[in-house]
Amino acid sequence: MNVSVFLAACLLAANAMAAGAKPKGPARHNVLIFVADGLRADSVNEKDAPTLARLRREGVNFTNPHALYPTLTTVNAAAIATGHYVGDTGNYGNQLYTGFPSPEAGGATTPFLESNAILGQMNEHFGGNYLHEESLLAAARKAGFQTAAFGKVGAAGIQDVTARDGTATIIVDDSTGTPGAIPVARSIAAAMKARGLRPTAPKNANPNIAQQRYLLDIATKIVLPKFKATRKPFVIVFWSRDPDVSQHSQKDSLGKLTPGINGPTGKAGIRNADDTLAALMAALKSLGLDRSTNVFVTADHGFSTINNRSKTSAAPRYWRVGKAISEPRNLASDLPQGFLAIDIADALKLPLFDPNAQKAVDYESGEHSSSGNGLIGTDPQNPDVIIAANGGSDEIWLPNENASDLVRTISRVLSEEDYVSGIFVNDDLGEVPGTLPLSAINLKGAARTPEPALVVSFRSAPIPGCTPEFLCAAEVADTSLFTGQGMHGTFSRADTKNFMAAKGPDFKNRFSDTAPVGNMDITPTFAQILHLPLNPRGRLIGRVLQEALPGGSRVSVTSGWVASPPAANALQTILNYQQVGGTRYVGAAGYPGRTVGLSTH
Repeated sequence: MNVSVFLAACLLAANAMAAGAKPKGPARHNVLIFVADGLRADSVNEKDAPTLARLRREGVNFTNPHALYPTLTTVNAAAIATGHYVGDTGNYGNQLYTGFPSPEAGGATTPFLESNAILGQMNEHFGGNYLHEESLLAAARKAGFQTAAFGKVGAAGIQDVTARDGTATIIVDDSTGTPGAIPVARSIAAAMKARGLRPTAPKNANPNIAQQRYLLDIATKIVLPKFKATRKPFVIVFWSRDPDVSQHSQKDSLGKLTPGINGPTGKAGIRNADDTLAALMAALKSLGLDRSTNVFVTADHGFSTINNRSKTSAAPRYWRVGKAISEPRNLASDLPQGFLAIDIADALKLPLFDPNAQKAVDYESGEHSSSGNGLIGTDPQNPDVIIAANGGSDEIWLPNENASDLVRTISRVLSEEDYVSGIFVNDDLGEVPGTLPLSAINLKGAARTPEPALVVSFRSAPIPGCTPEFLCAAEVADTSLFTGQGMHGTFSRADTKNFMAAKGPDFKNRFSDTAPVGNMDITPTFAQILHLPLNPRGRLIGRVLQEALPGGSRVSVTSGWVASPPAANALQTILNYQQVGGTRYVGAAGYPGRTVGLSTH
């Protein structure tokens, strides 16, 4: 693989995007981006999601959609916001190593980013904007558009991460009214009080109906009428927690793979997201805004059922004999949260510390870290290894000078675990057998945050007797959830195949787009539609979806796969990708036979 050629192609794509987004005059059309968190493309049908199915049928049906890997919420929230891949935004996971202790995370250097207070600290530490790129909402408000973001905490705030006073962009999420939340503008707060709406959102539920209704009421009864009254165009992002929250926490088959996330609770979460979109579109119609508003629906990632079993990991052996067996895992053979950190510490014969709880972890007695993260080494203030747990994938940082040797040792250890399927290593550490470089999956770019040394994807496999394939994947996940519940984050096609569709005055009608598309393409596309100037700093940028716009022609697509040099045990990390011009779409990666949807030819 010629990385320099690929980066040159990305630079051409960046220049093309910047050129395509030059102002051409006032644009009067509006934009509503609706994110159905965790919505799988194949789960949308006329029965369970009639509104989504109709929008897909009547507008543009993106039949080849892609979430960015790692397939996690804040990773894709940053891509949706900015149009950049992970290597430029530096948002490597929902939890990541930041290089500084976060007071809001109890002094941990591995905070959870679904927090407005944490995002504020990230901005403060990384030059005012930790993403290092301008977002669509920021560019739109600078151009005179009205802007707002609703929904999931963290994901909503990332859409305009530097607008934190509640007035430049209206932000109402499920933390509104709590300590550390982004304040609500006085006019919005007054309108909420006048309508009898409480100052704080209801808690997450399963399905999340009450919270969605609360956010909908603010969006449809207060903000949309306010925006219409000004007669200025708007850009709104509405981030629905469902079906994600319902698929994660459902207990339809606890300890079993069927029905898993495909049971009644998961379907109720899909229907709740569909009802939320239906209410937003009904409000647009009642206000006379439907014909002038582009509606783009996407999901941040796909989803899988958890199957946390391993025959090679030391972690469950310690778990079974230790005191933690009294915790409510109905099967003691499940991998405990933080199993990767335990296995690496055990292999290196080094102490393990919990960066979030600020204490040592006696894993041989059955303990595990509180959030799955780990500091490995004799000195927790100067660790040899830092691990951030992220469900279906974990990230590893090696901050000391011996990283080149240590990365090879850790890669060998991981390749011998049956729960691993694919390892990616920072290009700066050289070629490591059995692994591919971060640049191959767009994780090495202009990021301000510390680059991981390794990214590890976990095993996935089809659930026997279940169809279709991408609704029936089971995966290993570094999480507090149990086998039978739901998770995402792997490099399986079940996790990268999200739902994407669009309808509006600036999109084709009844068009099936078979070209690969991804979350990083949303901002470049709307920057062109709305004539917004963008000045990208990084080169890892999505493309304008010209083929989906009126008058646009279909694009040329190439497909391929890349294989790493074999490890000592002959395992190879294989990557499937498609390419449109300089834009690379990664579909599945890992070891043959351990990743759902991975092709080896």
